[in-house]
Amino acid sequence: MRRICIFYVYMQKSKRHELIQVLVRSAKFRRQSELVSILAKKGFTVTQASVSRDLEELGIVKINGIYSLPHVDLQSPQFGLFSLQPAGPYLLVAKCSPGLASAAAVRIDAAGIPEVVGTVAGDDTVFIAVTNESEQKAAIPKILKLFETN
Repeated sequence: MRRICIFYVYMQKSKRHELIQVLVRSAKFRRQSELVSILAKKGFTVTQASVSRDLEELGIVKINGIYSLPHVDLQSPQFGLFSLQPAGPYLLVAKCSPGLASAAAVRIDAAGIPEVVGTVAGDDTVFIAVTNESEQKAAIPKILKLFETN
């Protein structure tokens, strides 16, 4: 029974995180209480404190008074990496200059970042797979460090 309960709580949190990301992408929220209200209407029993923890875990920040998903702009002439952002709990998406995604993916794979399971490169986009949300959060600064221009 305990395992079922823990699994249910994890699934609830995962679904709640997905919904929070969708909400933050689609509307402008200035207060956590607004998110609490919408989540309650969608069937999630949450407090402002739990939403605050969710926002922190998801890396959602307030920019100009509005909650926003993390988006990191990069300037890396060697690989043309322009941005890196989460896409769900198991994926990061890196945008590159046309034709340079494979080179960026090779660099990421060669770095041996333990949180990274693998990469798939197109022409200007690299999908970076991780095993869970916390590893996604940990992988971001490590990947960014690979492409620093200093």
